[in-house]
Amino acid sequence: MERDTRAAAQRWLAAGAPAVVVEVSEALGSAPRERGTRMLVGASETLGTIGGGHLELKAIQTAREMLRTRELAPRGEHYALGPSLGQCCGGAVDLRYEPLDAAALARWPAVPPRFHLQLYGAGHVGRAIAALLATLDVEVDWIDEREDEFPDTVVPGQPWPAHIRRLCVDAVEDEVRHAPPGAYFLVLTHQHDLDLRITEAVLRRGDFAFCGLIGSETKRQRFIHRFEQRGISSEAIARMTCPIGIEGIEGKEPAVIAVAAVAQLLQVAPQRVTSASGRS
Repeated sequence: MERDTRAAAQRWLAAGAPAVVVEVSEALGSAPRERGTRMLVGASETLGTIGGGHLELKAIQTAREMLRTRELAPRGEHYALGPSLGQCCGGAVDLRYEPLDAAALARWPAVPPRFHLQLYGAGHVGRAIAALLATLDVEVDWIDEREDEFPDTVVPGQPWPAHIRRLCVDAVEDEVRHAPPGAYFLVLTHQHDLDLRITEAVLRRGDFAFCGLIGSETKRQRFIHRFEQRGISSEAIARMTCPIGIEGIEGKEPAVIAVAAVAQLLQVAPQRVTSASGRS
């Protein structure tokens, strides 16, 4: 993730580890990554990506040559992806190379999360969704009343990243009020009545960007009937997504449902604009 790469740059700089920041300073036409994307290159390790392929290979070679010769001045290179690198993208990319120092880090803007999600439920589907979100630039409050349902690691040996916050609380639905305006919600607990209370709290807030409820069309209709009885507006009810997941992905396995649900969240999320200079 881009936030992880920037955080690693801070650690490397504090430790005095030599490195070069490779930045996409301009991207024209069909390019593998957008303007402002950065990669960190050390003598034996690279973090982040500017798109892979031959372009990234050349960038790593150039950066490591700078490290070898202790070149301190920033430099720029222009790459026509088709003619000069044999890539099929057809666009052109300008790369900026600069040694990792305080000035380079100051120019590197913090990347905002794609969205803030409250994920309700630590069952099989919830775990699969959380594991996918662990790899993305998002903020997640993962909420369940059963502490022993939260796995200790994403996979064995890999702890949960800081942006996946596991919260065990008794009054689960009360957490809805703590979400920021414009938050995303996925409701998939182990009890339908708990799903109902959480979803009702979300719909009554009204300031959500997405409210997804796991279940069938039958569950959707039953919930709609209950919400109507409780006086929730038809406009709010219409904004509830149930079943969850993008169309065209078939299967009821937790991992399959998770892929479809996370893809749906990414479709809804606004496109982020990255600044190459650090200025908005």
